[in-house]
Amino acid sequence: MTERSKSLKKSPVIPKEGQCTPAVDAFLSDVKQTPIVRRAKRRGRIVFALDATMSRAPTWRLARQVQSEMFVAAEEMGGLEVQVVFFRGQGELRKSAWTKRSGTLADRMSRVQCRSGLTQIARVLKHTATQAEMDNVDALVYIGDAVEENPDLLGDLAGKLGLRNVKLFAFQEGQDRQVETIMRDLARLTNGAYAHFDTSSPDTLKALLRAVGAYAAGGLSALKSLASKEPEASALLRQIPSGDSAAS
Repeated sequence: MTERSKSLKKSPVIPKEGQCTPAVDAFLSDVKQTPIVRRAKRRGRIVFALDATMSRAPTWRLARQVQSEMFVAAEEMGGLEVQVVFFRGQGELRKSAWTKRSGTLADRMSRVQCRSGLTQIARVLKHTATQAEMDNVDALVYIGDAVEENPDLLGDLAGKLGLRNVKLFAFQEGQDRQVETIMRDLARLTNGAYAHFDTSSPDTLKALLRAVGAYAAGGLSALKSLASKEPEASALLRQIPSGDSAAS
């Protein structure tokens, strides 16, 4: 049994997909009632977070190659600012400066080497909340294949992120159903969305990142426009509550 499978078996039991505890219901209610304010004609802002532990090396390379799709989708709507956050090794979490250039982001990612370690999703959620306190953050993109932390703790942090109007777009590689359940739940707590992708089909991740870039720069109206052309964007849009008023 691998270190990760052992860690997952120790995780507390969480509700099945589609079911919520009273605490989760309360969070979702608060999130839906929190007014969403978007400033006109500004760049969208995305925290782009990735698991850079050893098993993620192929996905890291793919993400580096296709991250430009976010910038392309946002270009016509005012552009985009992105901050890369990654964790690896023994408690190492790094974050870049905010950048408006895809080339700069790709260059920074090219210098990173994946190292073995456990997931640090809680720290990613906390960091994103801190960034949202200082300035607007439209979305958190998280790409990973494992969850080795307490789901209840992660759910609490995701709910608080949702109260700051930051949507989590959780993209999972792999077929682990327990990981899928947790990642779906975290995305739902922020009124965000979940999707699965495979490194053998890079076009799927490209389309998902285009969808997030469109949302961050242009709100739901931009995502709806893209959804009429791309099934991946449509799948994300269906998960976002229709009452969400985050419009460009």
